[in-house]
Amino acid sequence: MRPQRDIGIYLHIPFCRQRCHFCAFYLEVARTERMDVFRSALEQEIDLYNRQGLTSNRPLRSLYFGGGTPTALPATQLVSLLDRARTAWPTDASTEITVEAHPSTVTAVDLKILADAGFNRISFGAESMDENDFVPIGRPGRVRDTDVAVEAARAAGFVNINLDLMYGLPSQSLTSWTETLQSLLALEPSHVSCYALTIEEGTRLAHDIARNVVPKPDDALQVDMESAAETILQAAGLVHYEISNYAKPGFASRHNLLYWTDGDYLGLGPSAQSYVNGVRFGNVADLTAYVDLLNEHHLPLAERAGLSEDDQQRDALVFGLRLVEGIPRRLVHPDMPQHRTLASLSSQGLIEWNEERIRLTALGRRYADSVAQELY
Repeated sequence: MRPQRDIGIYLHIPFCRQRCHFCAFYLEVARTERMDVFRSALEQEIDLYNRQGLTSNRPLRSLYFGGGTPTALPATQLVSLLDRARTAWPTDASTEITVEAHPSTVTAVDLKILADAGFNRISFGAESMDENDFVPIGRPGRVRDTDVAVEAARAAGFVNINLDLMYGLPSQSLTSWTETLQSLLALEPSHVSCYALTIEEGTRLAHDIARNVVPKPDDALQVDMESAAETILQAAGLVHYEISNYAKPGFASRHNLLYWTDGDYLGLGPSAQSYVNGVRFGNVADLTAYVDLLNEHHLPLAERAGLSEDDQQRDALVFGLRLVEGIPRRLVHPDMPQHRTLASLSSQGLIEWNEERIRLTALGRRYADSVAQELY
């Protein structure tokens, strides 16, 4: 078995002010009474895991508040949850403490409260810097909200600021996408995430596409947009370190690196997923069921599966290949079932390797999902 590793804690805040048309994640529209019930239950879950000692004596690499929109909760309530979590899992100066935020849900006062309490990284869902892109995807707010939020976050003391973008949106052109990238860079983020729009079954966007209200994504255009992002962001000094992620040197997301480097992470909150000590498990994706189970002093699990050594090696390979630098060659043994597949992928120009490392080629990164399917 592998030795104990650093671990990250993920707290899922399942509330948004409204659901965007592309979103298929579990969430609830933010209402005070439901948020109060949730916070009480989350505190119970923190306490249950703390008593179990699942992460005892392990360095806490990151503490991540994701969603949903965590800042749908008042800043003071997020601070209270942070304090409760740090009582269970002490942090130090090296711990990355992230909160996701929609730019329109935070004020300068909120951001100062969060920074003063110990949040040291903030991730804003900008999605685009062109308001014409917002309407077909049902994204609320204005571009100006992002400008103001980033300026206020920096004034509050945040140095590590991520901005999320989406490309392949219904109204986007290659020109408007490059303009979005340039506008974003003017805000001087330390980290940028660029995600291709995907159509999830059952979403409002999928329904609109089926009715020809909005066009479906153009695969070839998305490839061109991905290439443009790589060129523009790297020219601005951001390192392309994972398929969808760019960072200034020293600002790669520590939390997300846990996923890609076979690290451990414990997820709390409805629908949160975990991987600890070779076991994958996930919480129920329903707030009422989540609360009921915790009120009965049960962990709110919906599924649990132990991974064999072969399974763990396979997952480490598949996730590690999302990193632009790839994985150490020593992690792939000739007797692994995936070794022959890797040779085939190499002959197709999707994988490259030398004595030190194995990684996706530029072409392989374009078809990373297909590569992953082959390796599974």
